[in-house]
This record gives sequence, structure tokens and C-alpha cells, in this order.
Amino acid sequence: MTRRADEAPVPPRLIDARGLKCPWPVLRAARAMRECTAIALLADDPVARVDVPALAQARGWRIVIGDEGGFQRYVLERSAPDIAPDSGAR
Repeated sequence: MTRRADEAPVPPRLIDARGLKCPWPVLRAARAMRECTAIALLADDPVARVDVPALAQARGWRIVIGDEGGFQRYVLERSAPDIAPDSGAR
């Protein structure tokens, strides 16, 4: 599904993975991105600082990381050529 130029952007879906240890934050992010074009993942596991950017790089997604004091906010977004969510067919 593509967005028309006159439509407002959809805010990223919030995925709160604080308190979960890896691999759970990255698994939740990957699962949410099957259905969404953008998510905001909240995670406080130090391993997520490595795993989430690695997932984004492997999938070709844009990532913005913010330190929120005690946890990180990872905003993941599909790049333009990959804007449609995965169909699940492989």
C-alpha cells in the first residue's frame, strides 16, 4: 500500500520492549515491521544497541536512535523502494 501525496504521514507504531532481554526487542521489531512501514521501539537492554541497528542494516531500513535516559528509542522506517509491508510470501 502506498501513501498518496495529500495524505498525512502515519505515525510509527510504538513497541515497548523495555525490560525484555535480547533477542526479544529485535524479534518484536522485526515482527512489527512485517505489518508497518515505521515503528518506534523502546528498549533498555544494552545488547539492543548492537542488534537493532544490525537488523535495520540487514533489511535496508532507515534507523534513528535516541537516548531517552535509561532506555533507547529506535525509529525504524522502510526506505522508499521497500515501502510496502512484507506480504509474508517467500
